[in-house]
Amino acid sequence: MNIDSIRRGIVLDHIKAGRSMDIYQHLHLDELSCSVAIIKNVKSEAMGRKDIIKIDDNISIDLDVLGFIDPGITVNIIENGRIAEKKHLNLPQQLINVIRCKNPRCITSVESALDQVFRLADEKRRVYRCIYCDAENKR
Repeated sequence: MNIDSIRRGIVLDHIKAGRSMDIYQHLHLDELSCSVAIIKNVKSEAMGRKDIIKIDDNISIDLDVLGFIDPGITVNIIENGRIAEKKHLNLPQQLINVIRCKNPRCITSVESALDQVFRLADEKRRVYRCIYCDAENKR
C-alpha cells in the first residue's frame, strides 16, 4: 500500500490500533475540505499494530481530545515535507465538552447551556469527575 507524503499538514502517529475512527469523529475530520488518510493496523515494532491519520492541511487540533482518547499519540506538524515539530500528549487535567455526565440528577442534564466540565481525578485509572456532581467517568 502506498500513501503519499504530505508537504504541509499533520500526522497523528502511534494511535492504538482501532482508535483512529474515534479520533476522526471527535475531531470532526469529515468536515474538512482537505485530504485525510486513515491507515489502520500498521505493523509497529513498539506497539505491534497501530493506526495513523494524515491530514493534508495545518489545521487547529484539540490536543485535549487526543490526549483523552489516547495519550500515547504523537502529533507531527509537517512543513515543507518534513517534521517541523513533534508533540507528545498526556491525559488532560480538565475536559470541557468532550464527554457528557451520565448522572441524570446532574445540573448539566437540565441546563443544556452549561459546559460539560470534568477534572482528572485518578491518572493511573484514567478517571474523570464531573465538577458539578462529582460523578465518575472512566475512559
